[in-house]
Amino acid sequence: MTTERRALKIVPARHYTRWAAAVAVTVLVAQFAHGLVTNPVWEWGVFSEYVLSETIVDAVWVTLQLTSYATVLGFVLGTVLAFMRLSRSPLLQTVAWTYIWIFRSIPMIVQLVFWFNLSALYERLGVGIPFGPVFWSVDSNSLIGTMGAAIIGLTLHQAAYAAEIVRGGVVAVDHGQLEAAAALGIPRLRQIRRIVLPQAMRAILPTAGNEIIGLLKGTSVVYVMAIGELFYQVQVIYGRNGRVIPLLLVATAWYVVLTSLLSIAQYYVERYFARGANRTPPPTPIQRARRFVRTLRTAASRRDQPVIPPKRMGDSR
Repeated sequence: MTTERRALKIVPARHYTRWAAAVAVTVLVAQFAHGLVTNPVWEWGVFSEYVLSETIVDAVWVTLQLTSYATVLGFVLGTVLAFMRLSRSPLLQTVAWTYIWIFRSIPMIVQLVFWFNLSALYERLGVGIPFGPVFWSVDSNSLIGTMGAAIIGLTLHQAAYAAEIVRGGVVAVDHGQLEAAAALGIPRLRQIRRIVLPQAMRAILPTAGNEIIGLLKGTSVVYVMAIGELFYQVQVIYGRNGRVIPLLLVATAWYVVLTSLLSIAQYYVERYFARGANRTPPPTPIQRARRFVRTLRTAASRRDQPVIPPKRMGDSR
């Protein structure tokens, strides 16, 4: 039987379709890279002139401000709405469901234009007794402003989606753990803060990360309000000099850098909250690089050590 097995010729599997697809993709990537380098329409000189200019950097800072404010405020409000939907009060459930239904139904650009023109509906905003006299009021334009209107519109829009993301993560937590915590006499707020949310974060974070990245790119919609964010400033510049392609490439490069940084942050945050479920998480790219360098150093040190020949039998020295 052993002789027959040795006589058999082992032929490895040949994946011709895979090889053909790899060759086709390689050719397409090479053609695209060649076009980036040789096509004069890209105008890399104009790109390098504007990519780190003061105007573009300031616009990137405005984009980051809009994203940060809308993310924090939107998820805070969304968390409140999520727990309102999960409450046993029919009134709170109805209010939260109606809010989510309305703000997910209206496009973001419509909401932004509405808040930008809030002064046409309410010239003054004040504090007083409901349906009674007003004690203090202020002009709505001076109170909110253009930047404030953009933050309000982005926040309210983001809260509707964040509410469903948080609710889905909370529902994914095993209800038996809450019953056990209640049997131990743990207060309800502490149950949510110490038991529910840490476990729900594993289900919340992947979708929330995508939503934040989408919000970062969605801030370009505020160009209708003439706010100097990244896309608006790029439009202003290429409207003056006519260099449309290189300036769109400037905006593209910045969006790629920002979304890449957010993706890296999402990776490490997900890794942090996955500690309870995965006790031995895979090494991070930095840890892999350090391990690779350590392996190279170990191999180099072994190569530098002198080779000692083994002693012969009967050799006294």
